[in-house]
Amino acid sequence: MKAGTGKSHALKRSYLRHAVPVTVWLACVGVVIGLFYQRSARFELVGFARGEVRQIATSSTARIKDIHVKIFDPVKAGQLLVTVDTVLDDEQMVEAELKTQLAVAGAEVERLAALLIPTQEQLQSENASLQISREDNWRRFTVDAEAAKLRVLELQALIASDQVTCNGLAVEMKTCEKLLADDAIVPYELEKIKVEHDSLLRKIEENQRFQKQAELDLQQAEQRRDEFARQEVPKQSADAALEAIRKEIKVQEETIKGLLEQLAAFGSRRSVSLTSPIDGRVIPIHARTNDALNQRPGEDVLRRRGEVVAAGDAILAVSEEKPSEIVAYVDEQLLGSLKEQMPVDVVKTRTPAQVARSKVAYIGPTIELMPQRLWRNPAILQWGRPVLIEVPPGLDIVPGELVGIRGL
Repeated sequence: MKAGTGKSHALKRSYLRHAVPVTVWLACVGVVIGLFYQRSARFELVGFARGEVRQIATSSTARIKDIHVKIFDPVKAGQLLVTVDTVLDDEQMVEAELKTQLAVAGAEVERLAALLIPTQEQLQSENASLQISREDNWRRFTVDAEAAKLRVLELQALIASDQVTCNGLAVEMKTCEKLLADDAIVPYELEKIKVEHDSLLRKIEENQRFQKQAELDLQQAEQRRDEFARQEVPKQSADAALEAIRKEIKVQEETIKGLLEQLAAFGSRRSVSLTSPIDGRVIPIHARTNDALNQRPGEDVLRRRGEVVAAGDAILAVSEEKPSEIVAYVDEQLLGSLKEQMPVDVVKTRTPAQVARSKVAYIGPTIELMPQRLWRNPAILQWGRPVLIEVPPGLDIVPGELVGIRGL
């Protein structure tokens, strides 16, 4: 009996010696499986906050006249940032040619006015000896109207020419004021330009008054002519010479109108305003690579007054003060761990630390090269699939700041 009991205890001890290692091994396998499952369910990424950045540029080559903001200044949408001159140096000749054509058109108006004088004298001579017929009356009213129109055109051409000269004197006066402030010229030179500018302004104002009176005279002359034409007496054909002059006057009228519009367009291009498209702050623009070695510290942060910029080249940039999204990159091993609308935690690492709940907004369709700041090793290229994550409300981060992304 005792021998049987001892044998039973020996079997139990042998069983325990073999069962314990097996149990421990099974537990380890379970832990490993659990760790792999947890690793597939949870993940950690590094991303960065990104805000909207707008570059301020022109659609054509231009020279910077003035920059109204400084680096890191806060700006509002619609605020004036830069004033540029889009009239290039080779277009100066075009503008000068337009002025010449305007002067020629003014001279042609004077020539047509001279042609009207003998016509008027001839009509007066005929009226003195013969009874004025309806044809003669029509000619007289027409001559009066065309003479008034010529006077208006003559004054328009004169005012436009003087206005162009006055604008040039105004620019020259501003330049002299800056030079005088730098003691580069004597005050007499500035005073001389001011006197010439003011005298020309008075002349323009006087001619504008004459123009208003001439336009009133033209209106009255045309009214008399139209009232005469509406009379029941049969209308007579106009004199051939007078008709030819009238057509030439019409041509010059359209020519002067077109030249004035072109000169006005040049004037508007002299001062083109560029405004901010968004609320934000002024940030530096990137320097050109070929010029980087020649720059001193701080250069090319903003363009400077007087620089010429090509079409599309940034003059400055405006960035949002608050980020609009968070960008992270997922390597190929974790591609199956993320889905759109999946909840994640966004971790701000700088003091004070914050953790906020968000979700995956979009997952990019292709694998791309990551930004260099996200590479584990700066010497090894790293690729990943871009992921956009919404910025959680209340999370205090700035554009460009690195944050952690943690799966739930």
